[in-house]
This record gives sequence, structure tokens and C-alpha cells, in this order.
Amino acid sequence: MILTKAHNLSEQGLLLQIPASVRHFTDDELFDFCAVNQPLHFERDKFGNIYIIMPTGSKTSELNAELVTEFVIWNRQYKLGKVFDFNGGFILPDTSMKAADVAWVELSRWQALTKTQQSKFAPICPDFVLELMSPSDDFETLHPKMLDWLSNGCRLAWLIDLKNEKVYVYENDHLSYEVKGFDQKIDGGEVLPNFVLDLNILSEAKT
Repeated sequence: MILTKAHNLSEQGLLLQIPASVRHFTDDELFDFCAVNQPLHFERDKFGNIYIIMPTGSKTSELNAELVTEFVIWNRQYKLGKVFDFNGGFILPDTSMKAADVAWVELSRWQALTKTQQSKFAPICPDFVLELMSPSDDFETLHPKMLDWLSNGCRLAWLIDLKNEKVYVYENDHLSYEVKGFDQKIDGGEVLPNFVLDLNILSEAKT
């Protein structure tokens, strides 16, 4: 497949223009395309459009690493599922392929996939996702993506706004409530049993 130059910088990233004569990628073709174009990151929307996801700054990457670590430590203790960072893409029921800064899949659902499915973009929607807003992001552009996660089966989602020190909590198919201030703690409820995130780690990492 030959792709023309990327254009149209949208809230999702740079849209790749694919010639009309070329059919949409299958899931396997999309995986192979992403593999040969590493270290670029891509996502696909439900209409088949493919976007280059722009890299974050180093500080945002550091904060992402802090957050992933918190989930890995919890998951190692309770062994209830699998934790994924931004490199793990998922094929969702609406045919889109998305990745989150942190994602978690309950263990029995993950084990129900074949080894081949697990090794590519797993055809499953995470039970939990976390998105960390970079300095170039804003709520208006990321809010629809959070709703997309929910509409595809995600049970709990957190959108963290570093600039305003706020966490938007999504559940039951909508934005449920906000946690204001990084002097707070937030728990994973029934989706992430016994998981508590002390938001102060974000304040400390910001300095």
C-alpha cells in the first residue's frame, strides 16, 4: 500500500490520506503497517481513517511512566488483570484502534483471547483507561475520545488535567464527576479493587 503525505492536524493527530483506489487496512494489515513504521504511533477511527499520534514532551512522558508504575505495582500484588502502556493498541467493537496512556484488562477476559490476538492489537476494549492531557491537549478535544472508550465497553476511565490539577472520572457511559486538586486520592472502585492513586505524585513530578 502507498500512502500519500500526512495532512490535517486534528485533535486526533495527523491524518494520513489514503488514495481512494486503496481499500481500508484490515486489522492484520494495520498491525503490519504500524510495525514497519516504528517508532511512529498510529490510531484508527471507526471510519477507517488513520492518524499519526504526535509524541508528547519529555515531562509528560515522565508523568506517564509514574502512573504506569503505580498500576503495575498494584497489579503485581493482586494479579487481577494486565496493565498496558501507550504502546498497546486495542481493536474496539466499533472497528477503531486506540491506545491509552494506561489501560487495564481483567484477567479472565485477557486469557479468553488467543495467543495470536494477544500478540497483535488485541480485539478487546480495556475495562479501565487513563489519559493524561499533555500541554497541547484540552478537555474539549479529549472528552469525545473518553466517551468513545465508554461506548465500546470501557467500565471506568480517568482523564487527568495537569494544568488545572483535575481528574475527570467517566463511568456508566458518561462523565460522572470531577476530582479537584492533586492533594486528593482517587480509588478504582469495583473495577480496580483496592487500587488508590495518590494524586500528589503528579504534583511532585511536575516540579
